[in-house]
Amino acid sequence: MELLDEVKINFDSQGLWVLNIALAVVMFGVALGITVRDFKQLFASPKVVLAGIVSQFVLLPLVTFLVVMLLKPQPSIALGMFMVAACPGGNISNFMTHLARGNTALSVSLTAFSTALALIMTPFNFELYGNLYAPTATILKTVSIEPVELFKLVTIILGIPLVLGMLVRYRFESFALKMSRILKPISILVFILIVVLAFLKNTDVFKNYAHHVIWIGILHNFIALSLGYLVAKGFRLSKPEIKTITLETGIQNSGLGLLLIFAFFNGLGGMAILAAFWGIWHIISGLGLAIWWSRK
Repeated sequence: MELLDEVKINFDSQGLWVLNIALAVVMFGVALGITVRDFKQLFASPKVVLAGIVSQFVLLPLVTFLVVMLLKPQPSIALGMFMVAACPGGNISNFMTHLARGNTALSVSLTAFSTALALIMTPFNFELYGNLYAPTATILKTVSIEPVELFKLVTIILGIPLVLGMLVRYRFESFALKMSRILKPISILVFILIVVLAFLKNTDVFKNYAHHVIWIGILHNFIALSLGYLVAKGFRLSKPEIKTITLETGIQNSGLGLLLIFAFFNGLGGMAILAAFWGIWHIISGLGLAIWWSRK
């Protein structure tokens, strides 16, 4: 059987543009609900900010690297794990935090802050751990990927929509709040549709190779959620804050990961399938956890 390292997921340029726009709209929709005051309030609780940074940008990529070293998955799958772990939190975590009776305002603020931090930390963590693990370093040597280009793309998809959304919120508050409620669910549905279309175009690939990825994706997501919970507990945060940090760490922006995979790795099999599966599974696991917490 052909290795996933040699398989490509077909995704045309038009679909890639739709994914670009969908991700930018998602971030713009999140930013419409954010003000400068939110950042000030966030930094008024430095312990919470530190817990979020340590959990998401320090420990998750590091633990992912250790898991890869232990399990030794196919290199392209390992590279997909590094990509997902390097991405910031996904905006759907805000809805899940609200459902779980966590600190929703904190969740939105942390998503915005992690997105801004991701402009530097996503390229840094991906390059660092991708090159530290010899099998994935070999793949990176064959791919023309410049850290500056990676930074530019992340800035366009995350940074610019974040700034524009906050400016619109500042100038037109009532309009921004209404648009935020409309854009978030629509953009999430568009992302799910893109994943479904990618699956339909590559049915044989997913059927033949999905079993290599599913259990790793579930385990990786479980580790991310557990890590967020343990870090928050270690920092002695309140129960709502623990829920928030847990979901912020376990719900990653896999849409950004997919975009980077198609833009720089031409839809490399293991990477694309892992990121796509994560994008579906973290909705299931996150909603399940949020519903359990809400009832408890």
